Amino acid sequence: MQNVLNLAPDTVLTNYQEIPVITTPYDLVPDEVLLSQEHYESEVRSYPRRIPIAIKTTRGVIVEDTKGQTYVDCLAGAGALPLGYNHSEINQVMITQLNEGVPYQTLDLTTPTKDAFIKAVMQFLPANFAKTARIQFCGPSGADAVEASIKLAKLVTKRNTMASFHGAYHGMTNGALALTGSLSAKERRTGLMSDVHFFPFPYSYRCSFGLGGEEGAAQSIRYIESVLCDDESGITKPAAIIVEPIQGEGGVIPAPVKWLQELRRITTEHGILLIFDEIQCGIGRSGDNFGFEAAGIEPDILVLSKAVGGGMPMSLILYHEKFDCWNAGEHTGTFRGNQLAMASGAKTLEIIKRDNLTENARLRGEQLRHGFAELQKQFPQIGDIRGRGLMNAIEIITPEVTNSLGQAEADPELAAKIQRAALEQGLIIEKGGRKGAVLRFLPPLIISETQIDFVIATLATAFTHALGN
Repeated sequence: MQNVLNLAPDTVLTNYQEIPVITTPYDLVPDEVLLSQEHYESEVRSYPRRIPIAIKTTRGVIVEDTKGQTYVDCLAGAGALPLGYNHSEINQVMITQLNEGVPYQTLDLTTPTKDAFIKAVMQFLPANFAKTARIQFCGPSGADAVEASIKLAKLVTKRNTMASFHGAYHGMTNGALALTGSLSAKERRTGLMSDVHFFPFPYSYRCSFGLGGEEGAAQSIRYIESVLCDDESGITKPAAIIVEPIQGEGGVIPAPVKWLQELRRITTEHGILLIFDEIQCGIGRSGDNFGFEAAGIEPDILVLSKAVGGGMPMSLILYHEKFDCWNAGEHTGTFRGNQLAMASGAKTLEIIKRDNLTENARLRGEQLRHGFAELQKQFPQIGDIRGRGLMNAIEIITPEVTNSLGQAEADPELAAKIQRAALEQGLIIEKGGRKGAVLRFLPPLIISETQIDFVIATLATAFTHALGN
């Protein structure tokens, strides 16, 4: 079988159903590049601790390291690479951009490239939302777009309180981290944004109310509504409630459609802005263009980053024109005019629509979850399977052991062993969720049926190795 890295670019990037998968055994001996990274780079580095490889070359969903070993990548830059690596059309559009002498960045001065990107984003949005939408370019990271959304919500409502959810992840800057649920990320931090409150997210497998399913989601809505209606709740009316339609770092937890609809109703009735953070779940990953579309509702503010730049740094917010109350320069940043990101982003949105990659995400996600369900019959350590589109996860537990709440006991140690065993077999996946016991799968939207089969088979092998069977 021909090695995928040697195939013609068009074969890799457009013939999604016939891409062969080649891997070679993992070698635990680090090379000089890894040793150099460990010597020079700050202790703050995170991914290399769980995925100790040095990348040499890439194509599609395939990564080759500096030792010549190949992997199927189900991390995809934490969702920032919707078309995978080195897509020939994305490469060409950036080469053309450079050859035409367009600047790398232009602050917020406009160019034909920027105009084309804006129009591509507007065409990718639901038509009704796009009709009255304003776009605001932020700094390179998603966290900066979250910060902009916080500031805008407070400007519009003239209120200071913000509300978020258990398990939320919105970034690592001051305001974004304050809205993030992870206590470990906050334990050595002081002086985060004040007046932030957290509501229960509808996490059926570990329901805050001990109910799960539709009942648990309904109770979450009842709790939020009761707090907002209770003049003794101790929580002043928020400027905004921010939510991920599919929680990412919190463990890949999709919000039920009915719950999102009810949240939209409540925020509208109370004059609270509803912010959808689709930094990870947006741009086709959910099986729709955006995660909120399945609920047939619209946000007041939509936060985008990662995939919207086609793999290049880009973040932005979109909101109804009636909320555009900024004074000039109230939220700014040098690199909000990244022309290469705009060129690659516009082309990425075009390709996703042209090649119907949202449908591929839906089909391949169903295939992946079906494979997980078959594995669960063999491995009771898979406590829960969940996801939408190509944003999926399995939660690893200790079978027949429960915690003080009567819930299945998470097994982060086994999750780490499975992640490492998968890497040894040529599969890159990430961990997250409660206690780090959730294995997360975010492959590029171009992943093929054959490659999903490889992911499932490799995961089965990884379980066997991790369990010592």
